[in-house]
Amino acid sequence: MRRQTTKPYVMSLAGLDPSGGAGLLADIKTFEVHGLTGFGVCTALTVQTDSEFLGVEWVPADRIIAQAMPLLEKFPVQFCKVGLIAHPDVLLEVLPALRSIRPGLRFILDPVLKASAGYVFHAALTSQWKAVLPELMLLTPNNGEAIAMSGLPDGPKGAQLLSASCAVLLKGGHRTDKPGWDTLYHDNGYTEFPPATADAPPKHGSGCVLSAAVTAALAKGLSLPEACHAAKNYTLNYLQSSPGLLGHHQYS
Repeated sequence: MRRQTTKPYVMSLAGLDPSGGAGLLADIKTFEVHGLTGFGVCTALTVQTDSEFLGVEWVPADRIIAQAMPLLEKFPVQFCKVGLIAHPDVLLEVLPALRSIRPGLRFILDPVLKASAGYVFHAALTSQWKAVLPELMLLTPNNGEAIAMSGLPDGPKGAQLLSASCAVLLKGGHRTDKPGWDTLYHDNGYTEFPPATADAPPKHGSGCVLSAAVTAALAKGLSLPEACHAAKNYTLNYLQSSPGLLGHHQYS
């Protein structure tokens, strides 16, 4: 009989997407493919398909904490990916509470401000987002999110400004200056990751998959630049896995 070894534990705080393409289910799929044990805490119940967003019911902060608490008390979770959340004020309540249960817990936030189908979740103030940043290890905004969160009209400049408080991976999917290029702003300056191809078909939840893959790579011991590079490659495979909006997670 083969001896089973303990897999690293990771956690996702995200919304439940019934299609499985984005949010909590996509994160858990990504964790499992990377050989990790993934725990899922629901932050929102959504009504959506791969192409249409119809509504959301938010889970309050105390219920988010209650879901995570027994898992963090029992298992040595070191990294937690955070996705869809009602408002940054919820994060200011949830993240310190979870870290008090599991000291040293590091958070990777994918700031979902609106659905790809156009549904706007909230319009938080720049100051409210800036209060959250010191709680994070990494922020993974797209171009529009970097603009909204920083208050600057330029995504790369906004990401650089935000990186004064935590590392920022600016995703390239919505960039007009350098389409497809991801840029990691960190303590030592910045690292750029060029696109491997110009014709990867779009996928529902690709931003969730990227941030979950970064989280998984960090949990496996990669440095932050290495994790971002590995996650970009994983996401490219996800984008190329099918012609439709729902991708497939590839087991290696």
